[in-house]
Amino acid sequence: MIRLRGLTKRYGANDVLRGVDLDAGAGEFLVILGQSGAGKSTLLRCMNRLACADAGEMTVAGIDAMADRDTRTLRRQVAMIFQHHDVVPRLSVLRNVLTGRLGAAPVLTSVLQLFSRSDVALAHECLTRVDLSHKAQARTDSLSGGQRQRVGIARALAQRPRVILADEPVASLDPKTARLVMRYLHSATRELGITVVCNLHQVDYAREFADRIVGLAHGRVVYDGLPGALRESDLARIYPGGEQPEAGSDIDGEGGMDFRAGPYQSAARGA
Repeated sequence: MIRLRGLTKRYGANDVLRGVDLDAGAGEFLVILGQSGAGKSTLLRCMNRLACADAGEMTVAGIDAMADRDTRTLRRQVAMIFQHHDVVPRLSVLRNVLTGRLGAAPVLTSVLQLFSRSDVALAHECLTRVDLSHKAQARTDSLSGGQRQRVGIARALAQRPRVILADEPVASLDPKTARLVMRYLHSATRELGITVVCNLHQVDYAREFADRIVGLAHGRVVYDGLPGALRESDLARIYPGGEQPEAGSDIDGEGGMDFRAGPYQSAARGA
């Protein structure tokens, strides 16, 4: 479903991705771990052409994402879930989910935002998958942060993608809500056979939800293996410098750094 070989990306003199090789199979839930600046977000942005890689090979959902200049076909197959919800607050929950259908609609229908009965039925189905069907007519700005992120998941599902890219989808949520959101994302995509590449900085969530973990450091893959095989020595390569993040802490600079010595602890203790 996803195959990257030698992917590189540079911003000025800064080499962000340095020859990344990565594979993700159909229906696989792949988690990428790494410090801020490791290249996690850039990697996802290259996969759906929000950023253009400088060199390498990249096949996503059967599309040569390096050679195909028309990004519309790619983005119909690849949905994004962002860290800060990225929903329209004044629209209803249902209307936000229906925007996931715009890429598949004819131009005039898309401009006028006219949706078919089948699209509306699909949106309701997606809301049911994240347990928000009772909020369909509510304004989205009346929802909690966790509920808004679930709206983002439902919108991505409504797109009927083959791949979902989730960039730190629970970074701004408390541990209990974050785990709930991860469960909705994991179960819905597993049931639908959608491939997920999810950037996280919570190691315990990676161990709990991932089929496979990839660790990035300084733009290179330094770990690629099963969650159960992840050891402290691997974490030391993923998080170089001798400091490791506490489970559920923020290491991407959104809320400041919060490091603790010792082994990782389960975020369930704070849920």
